[in-house]
Amino acid sequence: MNYFKTGLLIAAITALFLAVGFLIGGTTGMIIALVIAVGMNGFAYWNSDKMVLKMYDARQVTESEAPVLVRLVSELAARAELPMPKVFIMDNPQPNAFATGRNPENAAVAVTSGLMKILSKEELAGVIAHELAHIRNHDTLTMTVTATLAGAISMLANFAFFFGGNRDNRGGIIGMLAIMILAPLGAMLVQMAISRTREYSADHTGSEICGNPDWLASALQKLEKSARGIENIPAEKNPASANLFIVNPLHGKRADSLFSTHPSTANRVERLMEMARTVMPGKSKPSGGRNVPRARHGAIPYTDGPTPPEAPKKGPWG
Repeated sequence: MNYFKTGLLIAAITALFLAVGFLIGGTTGMIIALVIAVGMNGFAYWNSDKMVLKMYDARQVTESEAPVLVRLVSELAARAELPMPKVFIMDNPQPNAFATGRNPENAAVAVTSGLMKILSKEELAGVIAHELAHIRNHDTLTMTVTATLAGAISMLANFAFFFGGNRDNRGGIIGMLAIMILAPLGAMLVQMAISRTREYSADHTGSEICGNPDWLASALQKLEKSARGIENIPAEKNPASANLFIVNPLHGKRADSLFSTHPSTANRVERLMEMARTVMPGKSKPSGGRNVPRARHGAIPYTDGPTPPEAPKKGPWG
């Protein structure tokens, strides 16, 4: 259903581009706007991972530096049948995480130091599985296509403002002004709707990867409560990157509104709990049938320091 809805929304923004492009810029203006938008977003698609990781001062870690985190990513990537992504940690007190990369072979998963301090191992597994779901679902490509079309529509509106619109437009100056204002707004609304749809889809797929929807539901509740009171300064300075994160890093964005990049956490948790009741009733172990010991609550070790002796392994997390 989510894929069908995403397809309809992409079709809608494509139709909006074609209609607005012809009305504002004519055939020539429409082609010019599309070419420029494709070029800009093509560059972003190939370089977005490096750009966003640098923006958040993310540091790549190895298994020796973050054994629990890296092993968890490796195990869940294998379950998802994905190549092992690079693993990064951001020195940021707000608990959050995101995935980036143009394809599964060039992907990265990044978590904040704040997230590592408040989640249990099961909850961390739910978050990592959600981010891997974005990678497996090629959501970076989906959002790049969407951003290209939305950017082209906004560019056409700018063409009309600076150079005048299509002279054959029968709507007159009022109609032209209405299109200039409403078309970019409509494109943004569709873009946000696609982003929310992809979050729901990643929640569902991530629950299948880790094997227990309750883990992600519990993590989302913790993240929402904690992130609300901690400012994410890099995200506030670059709000366009907010849709990358598992929960909205910006303040004042709690509702599942038309202008939100994320569904409300309450709605996401409700769907996950429904999935646990109907699709995976009584599920307390990951797919594959291997038992997972209950992790102690508290911080997840991820920095340098002595590692306690390992007990005999009882499950995939050790």
